[in-house]
Amino acid sequence: MLLAMHVVGVAAFDGVVGFDLATVCQVFAAARPPGRDSPYEVRVCGAPGTRVTAVGADCFQLTAPFALAEFAAADTILVPGVQDWTRPWPPEVLELLTDAAARGTRIASICTGAFVLAAAGLLDGARATTHWNAAGHLAETYPQVEVDPSVLFVDNGQVLTSAGVCAGVDLCLHLIRRDHGSALAARTARLIVMPAFREGGQAQFISYELPSGSLRPTMDWMRANLHRDLPLAEIARRASMSVRTLNRRFRDLTGTTPLQWLVLARVHRAQELLETTDLPVEDVAHRSGFGSAATLRRHFADRVDTTPTAYRTAFRERSAR
Repeated sequence: MLLAMHVVGVAAFDGVVGFDLATVCQVFAAARPPGRDSPYEVRVCGAPGTRVTAVGADCFQLTAPFALAEFAAADTILVPGVQDWTRPWPPEVLELLTDAAARGTRIASICTGAFVLAAAGLLDGARATTHWNAAGHLAETYPQVEVDPSVLFVDNGQVLTSAGVCAGVDLCLHLIRRDHGSALAARTARLIVMPAFREGGQAQFISYELPSGSLRPTMDWMRANLHRDLPLAEIARRASMSVRTLNRRFRDLTGTTPLQWLVLARVHRAQELLETTDLPVEDVAHRSGFGSAATLRRHFADRVDTTPTAYRTAFRERSAR
């Protein structure tokens, strides 16, 4: 069955951040079901000679293949970050965005592109995010916006915002997941060598890798004992510190609590077992420390956005291809 073509319009105007703009093009172009073309057509829309920037410097000029007016034909509009978020925005850009919103077009921003959406009034009364370094300015400039600097992205349905740089990849994968399901989002993530879903906020991303430092032996021990019940008090004793100190040190190092990190580590262990063994889901649940298949399914849905069985099936199909 052919998938309907979805047009993604990417705004390109002076001062646009090159990484953010290229992220949209790369991720949606990589969203290819096996043996098929991508269901997305990406159109970079802007004026000739658009200046593309990086931190503190102009990088190059871009000749966009589509005019800004081409936004009218887009099913989704992406506004990349901008180097100078204090600048006034071109009135035609704001008008195109408000007209698109009125038509029901899905609109999203990467990083400081949230300032453009806020200037167009698209974030009024809504929760939104942007780069942590610009969040205070966004809240001060647009007090009608509920700015949350702690998350990777915010999905309000029609309008979405994301945090800095790499969070734009998270947002694009989320949009693919919304449009075509977890399997295509996971396949796209693998092609661009990116986790399909990242936990945590901007301060410190939770990762499966174990960071170095004084907590490393404790975290090694937790990983080796995922199958056991690990109360917080036992983890604190293992680390030779109080529960309060353990929580604080864990947050400083990983951006989350010991028990939240433990759940994420157990989900990762379950993924490994689903990928590499034929164990029944109930056995996978016990070996990863969840105790029951029902508990595993609940945490798997929260963090991987699919079921263990569907994850195993999708992984095996991708490996076979």
